[in-house]
Amino acid sequence: MSVLAVGMSHRTAEVRVLERVTVSAVDVPKVLHDLLACANVSEAVLVTTCNRVEVYAVVEAFHAGLADIVGVLARHSGEDVSALYDHLYVHYAAAAAQHLFTVAAGLDSMVVGESQILGQVRLAYGAAREAGTVGRTLHELVQQALRIGKRVHTDTGLDQAGGSVVSEALADVEEALGGLAGRTALIVGAGSMGGLAAAALRRAAIGEVVVANRSQGNGERLAASLREQGVPAAAVALDGLRERIADADVVISCTGAVGAVVRVDAVTARPADRPLVICDLGLPRDVEDGVAGIAGVRVVDLESLQRRLAEAPSGIDTRRAGEIVAEEVRAYLAAQRSAEVTPTVTALRKRAAEVVDAELLRLDARLPELDDPVRAELARTVRRVVDKLLHTPTVRVKELASGPAGTGYAEALRELFQLDPQAPAAVAAPFETPVDGGR
Repeated sequence: MSVLAVGMSHRTAEVRVLERVTVSAVDVPKVLHDLLACANVSEAVLVTTCNRVEVYAVVEAFHAGLADIVGVLARHSGEDVSALYDHLYVHYAAAAAQHLFTVAAGLDSMVVGESQILGQVRLAYGAAREAGTVGRTLHELVQQALRIGKRVHTDTGLDQAGGSVVSEALADVEEALGGLAGRTALIVGAGSMGGLAAAALRRAAIGEVVVANRSQGNGERLAASLREQGVPAAAVALDGLRERIADADVVISCTGAVGAVVRVDAVTARPADRPLVICDLGLPRDVEDGVAGIAGVRVVDLESLQRRLAEAPSGIDTRRAGEIVAEEVRAYLAAQRSAEVTPTVTALRKRAAEVVDAELLRLDARLPELDDPVRAELARTVRRVVDKLLHTPTVRVKELASGPAGTGYAEALRELFQLDPQAPAAVAAPFETPVDGGR
């Protein structure tokens, strides 16, 4: 069984395609259970962000597993399977691990080096744990990815750049409005993206913030946090958007809702002579088609950010980060190959112990008159001889197995000693002892 990664991101699909495949937080448990119900999938984690949807699964076989996963994504999105394949990327085994490590390091993000993806991978893992779709393989893989992501940001200083989709969107807002200091902002959505927007607005010396959220309690907590940091802030329900948009200079919408939240009629109700910039960071999009055509309104969305960031250099030296990821991939794969040998080594030692026990029983039957101290010393001697004989080959086979060409060593060991590490009964069976005349 191996890990299969199947995904779609800003690199392979336009936002209009990506938003049809994205999975809302409410639907994540259902999609995970649908994946685990597939005949060829035994573990699954679903990473869904504003610019990617990725499934990491442990599968019985590559082609069958791929068909299962794409089938689930197609049923969820309502897209045709063949249309999905045009935008998907697929990574298997070692390549799947490398891709997840690269994603966690922020090297595959729309804003290279952004650290928000670490939290998103952690949330994806938590959701899968809660849904019961994570086993040992994906647990170890994701934990390794999170550790590598932290190491990349610490060792390279990528986290000091502070780049994110939110910060890049607000950079466009500042350019359009000539600055944010003293202005009024409306944040629609009080989730993690809303929290990032609030922090960025505070650093930009925003004059006032209003938080509109479906759950007013969550909105009030975000507003209270801003007030504690000296920013005038209030929380309102979503049905108050029309009035609040009329008073805002900038609207940042990031709800993750299905369907438009910021509608044309709510925006046209504002004063026509007052410029307004709307940041649509939702996936699916929060802003209704047609808003961008309203006079005096500019919409900054994931699509426009994708175009701008694809054309502009990141300004970050990612060479060292790439080296760290490559180094960690090699270490991870070596550890995995070495671990695969462990059941075989365990089986060999158990087989040897069974043989020693059988021969000592034969000795007791043949020489019942042996004194107990002599019998005990003989037993210790035989066990020491066997341990010394096995020590070098078992250590060496682990070392050899950790190399790129090491997959055949465990198989050779199983063949030479007739071992089956997956079948305890076969492992415990002693060697066939020769008749007396053959000694």
